[in-house]
Amino acid sequence: MGYFYDQFALERRNPLCRMVRPIVMTLKTSYTPVTSSDHIQSIEQEFAWFQQFLHYRIQQHLGNPSDTEGSTLPPPSLDHAPTAYAEFVYTHHLDAAERLILMLALAPHVRPELLDPFFISNPVSGRGFTEYGGVLGQNHGGFLPTGETAAFLVGGAHLSLRMRALEIMSKEHMFARKQILWVESSAEDEPLLSGKLVMNPEYIEWFTRAQSYTPPFSARFPAKPIRTLLTWDDLVIRGDLQVQLDEVIGWMQHGETLLKNWQLERLVRPGYRCLFYGPPGTGKTLTATLLGQTVGKEVYRIDLAKVISKYIGETEKNLARVFDTAENKNWILFFDEADALFSKRTETQNSNDRSANQQVAYLLQRIEDYRGVAILATNLKDNMDEAFTRRFDSMMYFNIPNPAQRLKLWKKYFEGVDKAFDLEEEIDLKALAHKYELTGGNLINVLRYTCIRAKQDERKTLHLADIYAGIRKELHKMGKSFF
Repeated sequence: MGYFYDQFALERRNPLCRMVRPIVMTLKTSYTPVTSSDHIQSIEQEFAWFQQFLHYRIQQHLGNPSDTEGSTLPPPSLDHAPTAYAEFVYTHHLDAAERLILMLALAPHVRPELLDPFFISNPVSGRGFTEYGGVLGQNHGGFLPTGETAAFLVGGAHLSLRMRALEIMSKEHMFARKQILWVESSAEDEPLLSGKLVMNPEYIEWFTRAQSYTPPFSARFPAKPIRTLLTWDDLVIRGDLQVQLDEVIGWMQHGETLLKNWQLERLVRPGYRCLFYGPPGTGKTLTATLLGQTVGKEVYRIDLAKVISKYIGETEKNLARVFDTAENKNWILFFDEADALFSKRTETQNSNDRSANQQVAYLLQRIEDYRGVAILATNLKDNMDEAFTRRFDSMMYFNIPNPAQRLKLWKKYFEGVDKAFDLEEEIDLKALAHKYELTGGNLINVLRYTCIRAKQDERKTLHLADIYAGIRKELHKMGKSFF
């Protein structure tokens, strides 16, 4: 087992040894085209070494003589091509123990048969070896490794090497901090290593196909990206609101530099928290999307219907998955209708009140700790918990457009795109803008209704009567009368 000691100690003692490999990879990246077969070759090489080492470890444990010693099984060189897996190994300076655990977590998804040797029965007890760890899945027929499996693979009966495995699987290690792989929480009062060893699907996709992965929208991951074909020119807002938005853009572009290089980290919290409030249809969602578009970041909207659960603790779990994923990707998180989730805490009278207050407290902490940009949007600012409002870095009011702003919106929407349609001569956009108090969202609905009516009548001219009908519908939805 000398290889683990020698290799790990060498890289700790000699930083130059760790620096050379990434430089080699950078040079190769410039000249060597990478194909899908290259990615497969990297993984196959690593799995071949993993299989040899697993055979050695089990034979050693069973007391059988082996032609191979662990110290003569160094990890393979991955410099044949700058593949996703090879680049990851070299960039993060992974030693043999870390690479073994990485392959152990990846095996059930790619080569599950490699773990079948763990199914061997103990001839004394007639059951599996306790020290192998492992669990059975609900649908998966193979062996699912646990933290104990990783400790056995790396260390066998060597306590010092098992401690190295524990270090790799700790919350302080890069694997857990970057949400690459981790040991699931075990049942209460059970050993910590009895939890299942889990690899982030994002890295499974990256190592095997070199493609980015986005968690599918579901109750387990209640967030999905929002995008727009519109630009800032399509958004009509007040000048002072644009100044506040420029501040947010400035932070997203230069925040890390200010925190680290300008040494503001001691005084300024990481991340940025905004509250967008105001009537519906005034541009809150569009603004959040345009912010992401401007700085090249994905904007993920949290679906509150899937987040909130009647079961105690489930709401927090659902949100934790989103925050943990977003932390590593630097997404902009957008909570629409946030007052439903961040409502005022109430006096505790029963278990439901206690659970609701705990949710608010949890969210408050996660929002405050998030290093990216979090935007909360609401139509009902007064319903928000005061603890949240005190912690916002900026609060922006989106008002119903005034007549001048409404006229800009009418012209943008109704003067037609590349003259795709015409307006009836009787239509006076200025008069409509002054008479009817509508938002940009309302006007888009009016435009859609009017265009549908025109298309149904096989004409390219929008009629004033149809515009009036569309306005009447929008006013009715707001509880206002048409006049």
